[in-house]
Formats: sequence, structure tokens, C-alpha cells
Amino acid sequence: MNDELNVIDSLEELERFLLSVENGGLGLEGVAGVGMATNNADGRHFVAVFDNNNKLLHARWITQEIFDTGKEMVRNGVSTKH
Repeated sequence: MNDELNVIDSLEELERFLLSVENGGLGLEGVAGVGMATNNADGRHFVAVFDNNNKLLHARWITQEIFDTGKEMVRNGVSTKH
């Protein structure tokens, strides 16, 4: 993981992360998608940014609560508030 201590533990923080990816705030190139996954080694969950070849570009650990409640936000994107 890119930052072992920086765990996403709120939906607001997940939203900020997704918007940062979408707006190019992380300086990543070739972003093709974002998804949630589970580390096979220890069962921890994370949100990952992938390129067109499904290569991991960036990832952040997430809590179990965010894994359970943030799936729709990751799947459908962040809705803008009017």
C-alpha cells in the first residue's frame, strides 16, 4: 500500500479520495478505473486505482465499515451536490 498509516475511515474521506483521483490530484497517469478489493495475505480491504492493463497505480487501506458502505460510491462515482 502507498501509505500504511493513512486509512480511509469515513465516507467523506472516501469521497475526497475519489474526487482527487478523478481530478488528477494524485498525479497518476493512465487511470482507467477504481475498485475495492481484499488483500489475500491478511484480509484487509483497500480501494485501488488501476490503469487499462489492470496494473495497480495507487491504493489506500479502508476500514471494514467503508468497505461495506462505500461500494456504491466507488461503483457509481461521487455524485455532485446541488
